[in-house]
Amino acid sequence: MTLTFDGTVVVPVADPDDSERTATAVASHLEAGSTAIIVNVIEKAGGAPDKASMAQREEYAADMFDRAREALANSPATIETDVLYGTDVVERTFAEAQDRNADAVVFTAREGNRLAELLTGDVARRMVKEASVPVVALPQE
Repeated sequence: MTLTFDGTVVVPVADPDDSERTATAVASHLEAGSTAIIVNVIEKAGGAPDKASMAQREEYAADMFDRAREALANSPATIETDVLYGTDVVERTFAEAQDRNADAVVFTAREGNRLAELLTGDVARRMVKEASVPVVALPQE
């Protein structure tokens, strides 16, 4: 059985390598009638100073989107990109999925050690546990 997406999916990406890896993984699952919305959430500090300037972070997101578009260049699907802003990556991703009436949030788990997961809150685990729309975790190719 082959998994395909014929509707709208939100595809969160965290960095340029992740963007390319995730887009490559999702590419074979997209059909002509599907829309993949590649999103990067710029995490705001909620009152504290941000880690980098907004311009730097938006430029970094543009690099992510370029790499995703390259990986999806031969896809029959409609490809959109969007920079999102919020204090919680998981909450903001699902809010966008609901706003866009997405059928699913699709991602590939990022490699990390257990200590990093404990310190960062393990976004992949939260994506599954706190899902408000279906979540598909694709294997890395």
